Amino acid sequence: MKKLLFIAVFVITGLGTVNAQKGSFNAGVNLGLPIGDNSNINSLGISVEANYLFDVSDKFKVGPSISYLHYLGKDNVLGKSSSFLPIAAAGRYSVSEKLTLGADLGYGIGISPGDQEGAPYYRPMVGYTISEKIMLQATYTAMSKEGFTMSNLGVGAMISL
Repeated sequence: MKKLLFIAVFVITGLGTVNAQKGSFNAGVNLGLPIGDNSNINSLGISVEANYLFDVSDKFKVGPSISYLHYLGKDNVLGKSSSFLPIAAAGRYSVSEKLTLGADLGYGIGISPGDQEGAPYYRPMVGYTISEKIMLQATYTAMSKEGFTMSNLGVGAMISL
């Protein structure tokens, strides 16, 4: 697990130094309400994300993304909580000056004690730019495995650093 985390951090920071003039580093936070299968066992999803997006064109950006996603359990917050480390490829398309559509696709690694399983991860998003540095987001975050989906509808903000 430590090797994987080290590799993810190394890749993201390394990509930032390779092409710093043609990309942007972004960090953000989201709060989500669990839905579907997940709504029975969790009450809230909290995530933080960092990505480095390279300009492919004036309207399209792609790059690596890493997140920390934590679900608070309904019955006993400490006993039922679960945490994941999603590592993904992110893509963003600027529909207009204010509106952005995007998606993150990757794998969410289970990092909760006693729950080391992961699952494919996907997170479509819609962003609304409120300033040069701040974007509000609406997201759907999901990890699906063997017929069970951990998912939430979330809102949050990304800051361009």
